[in-house]
Amino acid sequence: MKERLLFDFALIFWLFFQMDFNAKLALIAGLLSLTFMLNMPFGYFRGKTKRYSFKWFLYIHIPIPFIFFARSMSHLDIRYIPLFVFAAIIGQVWGGKLEI
Repeated sequence: MKERLLFDFALIFWLFFQMDFNAKLALIAGLLSLTFMLNMPFGYFRGKTKRYSFKWFLYIHIPIPFIFFARSMSHLDIRYIPLFVFAAIIGQVWGGKLEI
């Protein structure tokens, strides 16, 4: 008999496509807010560094793998990537304008 893995991807994939519109919309909204909130502190730190420096480059690109992982684990289509890019840019810009 086959052992069940901790993350059964077939089950997760099946559950995702069984979701109704409201559940999928809530998932997308949650991931968009995660993307925005994750990029805000990095935007704040990016705003305090010299432009086009190595740190500046890192502060822009460090959140990307986390967002990719969250989107991949939720099995969202590629068509939502422009929304996540937009949320990341807005989070970086707003984080850069913060004055704490």
